[in-house]
Amino acid sequence: MAPLDIQLAGLIPTGGGEWVLILLVLLLLFGGTKLPALAKGLGQSMREFKKASKEDDIPAPAKEEPKKPDTAGTHGSN
Repeated sequence: MAPLDIQLAGLIPTGGGEWVLILLVLLLLFGGTKLPALAKGLGQSMREFKKASKEDDIPAPAKEEPKKPDTAGTHGSN
C-alpha cells in the first residue's frame, strides 16, 4: 500500500489558483454573510481538536466496587 502523501498527491490544492477557485465556490454556496461565521467555527473546532490531542492526562473512568449484599437484617436473627 502506498503512503498517504502519495495517495493524496492530486487531491490537495497546492497552487494559488486552486485556492482561489475553492474560495469562489464557497462564496457562491454560502454567501458573503455566512463565510465569516463558518471560518470562525472552523477555527474554534481546530483549536479544540489540537487542545484535546495535546492532553496527555486523560482521566480513566472510575471503577465501582461491586456492592456486597447486606445479610445483617434480611434473615432476621433474634
